[in-house]
Amino acid sequence: MSFLRSARNLFIIGATVLLVVLAAYAFLTLQNSGSVTSPVPTNFTVNGKTYTFTYVATNDAQRAAGLMNRRVTNTTTMLFAFPSMGTYQFWMYDTNTSLDMIWISATGKTGTVVYVYSDAQPCYSQSSCQIYGTSLQANYVVEAKAGFASSNGIEAGTTIQFG
Repeated sequence: MSFLRSARNLFIIGATVLLVVLAAYAFLTLQNSGSVTSPVPTNFTVNGKTYTFTYVATNDAQRAAGLMNRRVTNTTTMLFAFPSMGTYQFWMYDTNTSLDMIWISATGKTGTVVYVYSDAQPCYSQSSCQIYGTSLQANYVVEAKAGFASSNGIEAGTTIQFG
């Protein structure tokens, strides 16, 4: 009897350890996938004006491509959505125009602009590209044609509503 009890206890301990390892693996995989769960905002309102995102990047590949080789107009906006708060950096490799970059810290449908970099310049050689970023925590970055932030009164502290 004690042999069966010992074997059963070893089985229970082994099964428990396996479940803990599998749960930890699943958690780490989801945390590091770089993908964002839905719903991802499709538009935003700032200072009474609503804009629909032209492009949305929710995974690492989309974020790496960004606005490279895309036509950017005065109404083009791109949302970079991240899976968690962090410090995110950008470059302007093969971007066809200067851009404004707006870092936003959001919970739910409301966000606060934490940093704006205006008139980020494109580059065409990876070795000479400037890196743009901030040490402030954000989970969204919006890119738009240079001048967008100032013409819409967007600066650090501005409230953004997502829809």
